[in-house]
Amino acid sequence: MTGVVDELLSRLRDEDGVLVRVESTQGSAPREAGTWMAVWADGLTATIGGGQLEFQATDEARAWLTGGPAIDGVRRYPLGPSLGQCCGGVVFLSYRRISASDARVLQTELLAHLEPVALFGGGHVGAALARLLSTLPFTVRWIDSRDGVFPDALPAQIETEYSEPVQQAVAQLAPGSRVLIMSFSHAEDLDIVIACLRRLRERDDLPYIGLIGSKTKWATFRHRLEARGFTAAEMDRVTCPIGVPGIGGKEPEVIAVAVAAQLLQSLPSA
Repeated sequence: MTGVVDELLSRLRDEDGVLVRVESTQGSAPREAGTWMAVWADGLTATIGGGQLEFQATDEARAWLTGGPAIDGVRRYPLGPSLGQCCGGVVFLSYRRISASDARVLQTELLAHLEPVALFGGGHVGAALARLLSTLPFTVRWIDSRDGVFPDALPAQIETEYSEPVQQAVAQLAPGSRVLIMSFSHAEDLDIVIACLRRLRERDDLPYIGLIGSKTKWATFRHRLEARGFTAAEMDRVTCPIGVPGIGGKEPEVIAVAVAAQLLQSLPSA
């Protein structure tokens, strides 16, 4: 598994680049503030979108890389006829020269703008989801009670955690985490759901809790949760089954696409 942050860090070991970032936008624009790309002498990592906008930004960054004047401040780009585009909005870009000495700061900085996901379960669906989420605007805390279930090499966006009992990790999740529950056993799933609902009572800072399983599984869980004193309103905070409706297939990769789409719908900008 590799992601765009990994690619940036890898290339920085051997060459300098220019980090181009969308600082703000006005009106219609191809990408939102915070979007970035790294420009190298012979390639790009990631994209700021926009066709001619990206071509022009790339040319300006490469001119700096090859000895041209430094680019200071923020540059304004109207997306109109002068740029060969018809979006009608305005994009403001910043340019920053980067080298190997910036790697650690860049990793922290770029990951800090991503949305946190807590993924419970290192099985086939969990692995497919981790791979997919590492290409999307998420950081993943991947948790399992079994030691040795995670791949050795993972993208910078993914952090693994061994937790026994597994539900103990819920208390330490980052505020605003979206939680996906798909452990190897229904008993563990139930324990994690209970821990999440208790955290909602205390802090109400988990915007999405998704549980893999059928309607029958959720009906059984609701009965057990009700017996533990949880209200219908509290249980309604759990999404089960998970994934956007209308996507057939039970292959791990298909399930991962449906679940990732639902997570994207839950983002503030959706």
